[in-house]
Amino acid sequence: MKLVGISVAGITLASCVSACTKASGSSVDFTLDLSQAANAALNTNGGYLYSNGVIVARTLSGTYIAVSSSCTHEGGTVAYDGANSRFRCPLHGATFGNTGSVISGPTSTPLTQYTVTQSGTILHIKS
Repeated sequence: MKLVGISVAGITLASCVSACTKASGSSVDFTLDLSQAANAALNTNGGYLYSNGVIVARTLSGTYIAVSSSCTHEGGTVAYDGANSRFRCPLHGATFGNTGSVISGPTSTPLTQYTVTQSGTILHIKS
């Protein structure tokens, strides 16, 4: 019975470590077609959408940016505030710049920033 308990604990720990790794440092590599209705928010300066754990936004100057969508404080989903060029977490008010850098806490850990390249109507977002 003791051996079964140790095995279950080991499996549980492995699952937790795997989930934490995926949430904080998994590889990102996907595309978005700006001509599709589902991605229409990105055709407007200040618009944004969520995909694959990433928030992709179009700045007021028309450039595309992407950062992890989970706040580094307690995992709340950040939103893009295009008028102020920042990401904001509604849970406790953490704010982040366009690169994911911390503007104000309670967190001191930045959001992960991703590379966005555009080819015609296709955006490629990757780690």
